[in-house]
Amino acid sequence: MMKMKKVLSVVLTSAMTAGMLAGCTDAASSSAGKVSSSAPAEAAVSTAAADGPTFKIGAIGPLTGAAANYGNAVVNGAELAVKEINANGGINGYQIEYRGEDDELDNEKSVNAYNTLKDWGMQMLVGSTTSACSIAVSERSKADNLFQLTPSGSAVDCVKYDNVFRVCFSDPNQGTKSAEYIGQHDLAKTVGIIYDSSDVYSSGIEQNFVKEAKNQGLDVKVAEAFTADSNTDFTAQLQKCKDANVDLIFLPIYYTQAATILTQASTLGIKASFFGCDGLDGMLDMDNFDTKLAEGVMLLTPFAADAKDEKTQNFVKTFKDSYGVTPNQFAADAYDAVYAMKAAAEEEKVTPDQSVSDICDAVKTGMTKIEVKGLTGTIHWTADGEPDKEPKAVSITNGAYVSMEDEAAEAASAAA
Repeated sequence: MMKMKKVLSVVLTSAMTAGMLAGCTDAASSSAGKVSSSAPAEAAVSTAAADGPTFKIGAIGPLTGAAANYGNAVVNGAELAVKEINANGGINGYQIEYRGEDDELDNEKSVNAYNTLKDWGMQMLVGSTTSACSIAVSERSKADNLFQLTPSGSAVDCVKYDNVFRVCFSDPNQGTKSAEYIGQHDLAKTVGIIYDSSDVYSSGIEQNFVKEAKNQGLDVKVAEAFTADSNTDFTAQLQKCKDANVDLIFLPIYYTQAATILTQASTLGIKASFFGCDGLDGMLDMDNFDTKLAEGVMLLTPFAADAKDEKTQNFVKTFKDSYGVTPNQFAADAYDAVYAMKAAAEEEKVTPDQSVSDICDAVKTGMTKIEVKGLTGTIHWTADGEPDKEPKAVSITNGAYVSMEDEAAEAASAAA
């Protein structure tokens, strides 16, 4: 078969709206990438002609609407990986055509986007970006036996079928990894937890944190819940943490609620440190929030844009040059997703002339054999679609997210 010239097909929308929805599930963030098209509401298509077979990779996310920051980060992060891979010879010598579709954070529209990409000839999918949309799409991809890799769908059911894998940690796994990180880095001995019992993201993390805390020698003295109907006044929960004199307060919640908690904690004179998960990403960009209140707050995240390693620095520079903003964890997850597809396809010697089903069977086998040294860590995958990688954390320092690993290394170097 002929090897191809470079080819890239991208469908992107613009008109980002502020706000976002939940970490890897459906909450909000605000540091994701902008789209590369200037069309306000219509999709812009740019397709270069190819002289032979190509791999067709699609992506789905909310490119417009309240969660546009998430979707644009994913679509742009995947696009950047495609461009790099094509420039370096493609997958098994074949170039990639790439197309992103907008789902507006709507399950039905996400399925419609999937069908559009399927009609286009999609062979592998990066998406969907958010959990509920990813689950809805997986019902179709399972029926078609099409390989699906969600970069950021963290709900347990996102990977309930064997054709679906993920890059991010699952919601429950974030709880386990948070407890591990706190215990292994000796960040606290006594812990208080404030969580949303009405939200599956928050309650799932809390349950697994409590389980792993015992293994890490952490004493959970306080575990106080709130609900969606009582998420503006946290003084009672905070007072119990203060009375218990805990070292650290764990917040497996979203940044809007966390900002309120930090404001009220300051009023109460609480000295405990705070630790959260990916739902806290975006707090620094909130309107009318005093970022000084977040100084020292730590959060588990797979990516820190200020990390000193060469791979991250190159990615951040190229992303900024291409899209005008600093990439966040969603962009990094999607970038790693495309490279994982490449590695798995090359492991199994996949070619684009194979059927969608044959490609899926081969790639999902390849996923369990590969190791990807990505932006979000060195990743292996198990057959149930879950990533196995070391957790990372950032702390908020001088109004910016700073890699805790880099901070520790610099401190050790200074002490030597």
